[in-house]
Amino acid sequence: MIKEKEIAQIVIAIIALGFVSGFVNLVRGEFEGFSIIVGFSAIIIGINIVAKKMMASRLDADVEHEIWKINRFGLRPKDHFKKDLMAGVIIPIFVAIITLGSIKLMTIMTYETRALKRRATKKFGPYSFTEMTDYHNALVGAAGIISALLITFVTYWFPGELFSIMAKMATFYAFFNLIPFSKLDGSQIYFGSRVLWSVLAIITLIFTIYALLLI
Repeated sequence: MIKEKEIAQIVIAIIALGFVSGFVNLVRGEFEGFSIIVGFSAIIIGINIVAKKMMASRLDADVEHEIWKINRFGLRPKDHFKKDLMAGVIIPIFVAIITLGSIKLMTIMTYETRALKRRATKKFGPYSFTEMTDYHNALVGAAGIISALLITFVTYWFPGELFSIMAKMATFYAFFNLIPFSKLDGSQIYFGSRVLWSVLAIITLIFTIYALLLI
């Protein structure tokens, strides 16, 4: 179930993804096209979140989503911001502006899983260790990546330019979120299971090349 504090984060993520993906439309004054892209952003992020929550539920856990944030800018202990920087909004929008929309960086959201009490009671006894393993955490992230690729696969078979746009958006969303950096999905998958990350990376790369050349 989506928590109240997640809702604001999700709305911001949808707007940010819509801005990044539809920057060219916005500059050209194509507001109808831009609004459609924002709608696609809502579908992609929404399905991604639902997929992760379903996987987490199967693992007797809960997953919470938020905008990707960073609080350090150097290696020294004092090299940190006073407040977390919403990198998932600032960096993609900045890149979209300086590249005039040619680079659509979709590293917007991240997630955190927590084991539910029933996980310990059901599998290990009422007083057992309840933390999620890195592998189980990776499975949650993998569910989100797979959901984006499934969106691409399904929309590819529908005729029309709009479905092609959505297929590309979903593919690029999977691609950028597989980058093993900071707390992004790719990083959590990579450190949970390098084999799983490698398989997803190969499949996503194939989808990305196909999207760039043929869709």
